[in-house]
Amino acid sequence: MRVTVLVLLGSIGWLATAISATAAATSTRASRQIAATAVDVVVAKLVAANGGAQAERIRRGVVQVAQRWWPEDGDDAAFAEFCTANFIAQSDRLAATFARLEQALEQVDGHLHEVRRELLRPSDLDTGPITALDRLLANLDPAVHTDEDLFTTKVAFLALLNFPVHSLADRLAHGSTWNRQTWAESRLMDRFAQRAPASVLQGITEALASSDAYISEYNIRLDRLATPDGKRLFPEGLRLISHWGLRDELASHYGEPDGLAKQRMIQRVMERIVRQEIPAAAIDNPDVVWCPQTNLIQPGQGAHPAGGDLGAREPDRRYAMWLANFRALRALDAFTPTAPTTIARSFELERQIPEKEVEALLVSVLSSPEVADLGKLIAARLSRPLEPFDIWYSGFRPRASRSEADLDRIVKARYPNVAAFQDDLPGLLTRLGFAPEKARWLADRIVVDPSRGSGHAMGAVRREDKAHLRTRVGAAGMDYKGYNIAVHEFGHNVEQTFSLAGIDHWALAGVPNSAFTEALAMTFQDRDLEVLGVAPPSDARDVEALGALWAAYEIGGVALVDAKAWHWLYDHPDATPAQLREAVLAAAREIWNRYYAPVFGRTDVEILAIYSHMVSYPLYLADYPIGHIIAFQLSEKLRGGTFGAEFERVARQGRLTPDLWMRGAVGGPISTAPLLAAARSALTTAH
Repeated sequence: MRVTVLVLLGSIGWLATAISATAAATSTRASRQIAATAVDVVVAKLVAANGGAQAERIRRGVVQVAQRWWPEDGDDAAFAEFCTANFIAQSDRLAATFARLEQALEQVDGHLHEVRRELLRPSDLDTGPITALDRLLANLDPAVHTDEDLFTTKVAFLALLNFPVHSLADRLAHGSTWNRQTWAESRLMDRFAQRAPASVLQGITEALASSDAYISEYNIRLDRLATPDGKRLFPEGLRLISHWGLRDELASHYGEPDGLAKQRMIQRVMERIVRQEIPAAAIDNPDVVWCPQTNLIQPGQGAHPAGGDLGAREPDRRYAMWLANFRALRALDAFTPTAPTTIARSFELERQIPEKEVEALLVSVLSSPEVADLGKLIAARLSRPLEPFDIWYSGFRPRASRSEADLDRIVKARYPNVAAFQDDLPGLLTRLGFAPEKARWLADRIVVDPSRGSGHAMGAVRREDKAHLRTRVGAAGMDYKGYNIAVHEFGHNVEQTFSLAGIDHWALAGVPNSAFTEALAMTFQDRDLEVLGVAPPSDARDVEALGALWAAYEIGGVALVDAKAWHWLYDHPDATPAQLREAVLAAAREIWNRYYAPVFGRTDVEILAIYSHMVSYPLYLADYPIGHIIAFQLSEKLRGGTFGAEFERVARQGRLTPDLWMRGAVGGPISTAPLLAAARSALTTAH
């Protein structure tokens, strides 16, 4: 939902009230289930008709239906009649039923996904000004009613009666013995594990769309920043999205004569944003000049003075968006009894790794002696003490040996527009190591679009559809930053295509969680120079290890801040945006002081709170450090002339548990040990 900020804040307040009312009205309905005695009667009748060998299946199926049966579905007699009429005992009929359900849902979900993509097209793509109608259409998601319709038509109940809903514990205990059919059935049933009213799902869609619109339009005019003495450090026309563009711009200035001043200025901008001290008039405004150090703002040369107080800070909109997401997602809690919080759903259902295991994995990086030694190495290379923004130090990236301007020239010459990047998809793939016929097969299934934001990958849902790569290309052509992001998103698209169009069961499409698709995308991104025709340095393997460790260190702490803030929200559900702001900043300081201050020598830094994902992608951030860890483990398998074939092999495993997928890919579980060992070796060489 893309609206003016004032209207948006009003809609958030209404939305939060509506969500609370909906949750209160429906939570009692969710708890009214069929009586245990009625369940026992139905089970006994079905066992008598089908034999004791079916008893376990029958009880599980009847209980699954009863747990999700609402009064409007019928009384106990209607429940009994449905179960006795629709239990399927014959294995051939059961297999045919699953095949038909899988086929139907692929078409339903796929077409609705394509409708939603069209509704969001003006919001996602750089197609001109966004109209009032576009903003309203962005709120329209026809798919939010699909699951509820599957229940009201009793399609979902037929599935629940005949196929099991598995928990994470079930899969961890037994998944290694399952065949592909059993895995497909298990995954398809995930969608029926919860039953939530369409109004709750629509509330989530609206809240997330609002926060995404806010972030997508949150650009900073670096060309309008000034030092206290009025000096402009950045070139005319430089406009960057927060936080991605600001971070990448900061990282690009290592080694430049005036780079340090630019980096310190960008850090100050970030600090003003997270503290909500930034003047509202400074956001994406070419008609003012803003000094982040003093926080003074004034009309630019030739601009007409604006009405009102130019220096008035942005209200706590960043945290209002976050709070609206929390309240919308919290409304789902009553309908997911096995994972009754957003945090539990994020880790247990979506990521499929318990939160404590994720935390332990991240802490093993954050507290490692290798990170401490790596910080010393970076300080030595910079010939100065570390500063907080050095969490984005780019000296361990292969491109550090080439200037940003040089790389920009190469990229702009090759990709003057989106069409040029589209035309080169087969070439990119063959240079990565895919066979020519496979490169053509993939390129035919991926569409490149001009992005309004920094870029993202949108996969297909039906196998007949195509994946979409959204990338930002300026009027002068694609620059290196845009290319680097585009190659990463291209990796997502290739994984999405293999794990959908190249898989045996649609229900298994995808990978275990977002960390895995991030890891596979990183294997593309890490080879961006090679694909561009720029030779990597001879110590590329050491550079990769040190870069991956520093990247996991950087984002690992951010992920802990994100999770800590969500736990605070559940402890303080009635918080105001201002209270949330202070809680997030406190979490950022706490995590910094514990894991970063010993390396950087500075305390109470709040820069970890800058990540826009916290606002528009709730609890997503942990997937990045896990992705770095997985990507390093995968890199050995994907190294050399077998990159294309091995990438396809691992991507086509489908949506298994993380542990089972990794064992199939590399022969072992997710582990930081290979990364830390390689970093230790590289540090020994570097010293």
